[in-house]
Amino acid sequence: MTETIPAEHPRLLPPPTPGPRALRERLAGLVRGRADAARWERPAFLGLLLVTGLLYLVNLGVNGWANAFYSAAVQAGSQSWEAFFYGSSDAANAITVDKPPAFLWVIGISVRLFGLNSWSILVPQALMGVASVAVLYRVVRRRFSAGAALTAGAVLATTPVATLMFRYDNPDALLVLLTVGAIALTLRGIESGRMRWVVWAGVLVGLGFLTKQLQAFLVLPPLVGVYLVASPRPVLRRVGHLVAAALAVVVSAGWWVAIVELVPASARPYVGGSQTNSFLELTFGYNGLGRVTGDETGSVVPGGTTGAGSWGSTGLTRLFGSEFGTQVTWLLPTALVLLVVSLVAVGVRRRRDPRLATVLVLGGSLLVTGLVFSFMGGIFHPYYTVALAPYIAGLVGIGAGLLWQRRAVLAWRIVAAAVVALSGAWSFALLSQASSWQPWIRWVVVGATVAGTVLVLLPPRGRGLAGATVATVLVAALLGPTAFSVQTTTVGHTGALPSAGPSVTTSGSGGGRGGMPGGQGGPGGQGAPGGQAAPGGQAAPGGAPGSQTGTGQNTSGQNTSGQNTNGQNTNGQGAAGPGTASGTDGGGNARGGGMNLLGGSTEVSDDVVAALSADADDHTWAAATVGSNSAATYQLATGDPVMAIGGYNGTDPAPTLAEFRTLVAAGEIHWFIGGSTSTSGSGSDAAAEIAEWVAAHYEATTIDGVTLYDLTPTS
Repeated sequence: MTETIPAEHPRLLPPPTPGPRALRERLAGLVRGRADAARWERPAFLGLLLVTGLLYLVNLGVNGWANAFYSAAVQAGSQSWEAFFYGSSDAANAITVDKPPAFLWVIGISVRLFGLNSWSILVPQALMGVASVAVLYRVVRRRFSAGAALTAGAVLATTPVATLMFRYDNPDALLVLLTVGAIALTLRGIESGRMRWVVWAGVLVGLGFLTKQLQAFLVLPPLVGVYLVASPRPVLRRVGHLVAAALAVVVSAGWWVAIVELVPASARPYVGGSQTNSFLELTFGYNGLGRVTGDETGSVVPGGTTGAGSWGSTGLTRLFGSEFGTQVTWLLPTALVLLVVSLVAVGVRRRRDPRLATVLVLGGSLLVTGLVFSFMGGIFHPYYTVALAPYIAGLVGIGAGLLWQRRAVLAWRIVAAAVVALSGAWSFALLSQASSWQPWIRWVVVGATVAGTVLVLLPPRGRGLAGATVATVLVAALLGPTAFSVQTTTVGHTGALPSAGPSVTTSGSGGGRGGMPGGQGGPGGQGAPGGQAAPGGQAAPGGAPGSQTGTGQNTSGQNTSGQNTNGQNTNGQGAAGPGTASGTDGGGNARGGGMNLLGGSTEVSDDVVAALSADADDHTWAAATVGSNSAATYQLATGDPVMAIGGYNGTDPAPTLAEFRTLVAAGEIHWFIGGSTSTSGSGSDAAAEIAEWVAAHYEATTIDGVTLYDLTPTS
């Protein structure tokens, strides 16, 4: 009988450890990039990211706490996981910020890892900027030349408002990254026909909603429309993919919303910015349709869509005005022209061409977002326009690359020359608005524009001429925005209304670029800021590292419509009301007195900090004051929870007078800080009622110009 000997199973050995040579090859591959790429391509891309990182990181600490409203919420989240989850303004969870908290989660993780300081707050934003440039490069490079992708990345990196916001702690940095990521994933889905890519795109859009609510959905019409047109799958399959993507949006955005809405109001903080303690109301009201119609209950000033609302004139030319033009529109006219050029060059009848899909997604996103911004009648600040930057950059890169590839044909060279002339002329016009700042730059732009226009008209004649042409055109197109971006990094920007670049001349409404129309006031308060301070401004509250108030704002736009009983706002500056120690520093930022509702860089003296910090552990809140920005200033200075009565604008019914009196009677609040109160014609009057009740029943003490009321029960 023959015995069968079982075969020996092969032994699974671990993969060999790569030797020094293999490691060197891998590192070299990272530098060189893919095998079919030119040797210069990957080093150029890495160089672009390096320069972008330097632009966004160098001198970053000059911004101090930046937007103290959000920095205080990050501080609260570092002290309380409940505050972290809800995005509360203070660690005792009285009220949330008026935005969903996804961007605060990112910054909050950094702060929990590295401690609370300016760099731990702002470095994540800068890294989001570098990542946005990298993703946009990838979007363009998949179907277009390396030169087109590098140009797109460079345009995004040097857009002044992008430089500003990727060095600031507002939600816009994360929103831009998520939006560009959603575009990249959708285009992958169009190319491959696989559902997973559009589902992940839906996840990113949902996370964008948890960053800045309905603004994240502005990218949906072009994404949906282009996928329906360009996907290689049958129609029903395309629809099914989009349904799955929609579910991904709902789940990735809705889980947090469901928790907030289902948790009893008594077991969570009040939803800031709402009048009914509802995140859904905030979404569709103050932060939603109200931004479009101007009907925003609780806003400190009225909006309007009649062409001259309190937030500036609306219409097709709105974004090109001096208040917004130097922020983002340096290459907006060029992008619009190159959108048409790209459609002609690629061919609009080639429905399934991924190149056409890329152009349509970027162009559609630019048009949809730009039109909404142009006609929205509610709150609209210049820095919102950072949402347009990746679309402009992508179209400029693609269009320029297509024209360059067709430069052997005279007709295309004529188009290219016209584009160069348009870019240089608009750059000169924008630079002329800051005529007193580095006037030589605009004349260099003129020279480069003339030379570039001539050079692109010449037939191709070797690498030397090609290199000279590219360099000259880049100077004509990018010197202006790059100069404004570099200037933005040299001065500090603080408060709720930052703006990029040097001062510009404007005659528009709205209290000057970045300024809040009209004045705020109230007992012991002062006007809302009309702009930021001149160089040499005050240090940030509580000695934030390297902080100062910046220039970057004009002082010529006047608005005297927002008067209150104590003062008015003129020439873009906040007028001081009674009770301030030393008025303003030249830009609406207070020095020593009551706080501004809209923030700014305001000092808190050591004596005030000492008074607020005394026995803070015996109380839930060390102090309470009207408005989130005032509360943030004192909270960052002391490190203790400070209740923001009325939320951001002081117009939320949180707490009511009855609730506040109950908290005071229980000894939960130590001090009430006198200062600004809202004069809004809408929203709740609870904050004013509380201020009046405190003034009538408690004795005021003034320390370094700040009015304090000791609320400690006497019995």
